[in-house]
Amino acid sequence: MPKQPSTPERTGRPVLLPSILGAAAVMAGLFVIGTDGYTVIRYLVSILALIVAVMAVQSARWPWSIPVVVIAIVWNPVFVVPLEGTVFAALHIVAAAVFLATGLLLRAPIEPAPRRR
Repeated sequence: MPKQPSTPERTGRPVLLPSILGAAAVMAGLFVIGTDGYTVIRYLVSILALIVAVMAVQSARWPWSIPVVVIAIVWNPVFVVPLEGTVFAALHIVAAAVFLATGLLLRAPIEPAPRRR
């Protein structure tokens, strides 16, 4: 008996939007380092990083959450990590790359919507 072809599993990128917003916030932070507005950037980056991490864990792709949790720790506005200068500026670029890589490469299965009667 011939094997029937199975329907391919649909996948999507559930963290694409928060990852793009996180990368944009990190890059905007380069221009306001050392000002009072940088605290807002710290909150924004930390919150978006935690959103991406939680969505990665929920979609059963937990290894993707590890680098994003590190970003949330480094940009934490409550317990500030004392980094300055060129190293911190370079970390902004690395964090933006991590956000974008996570958003583009993390794929999760999409569950079909329930049928209505």
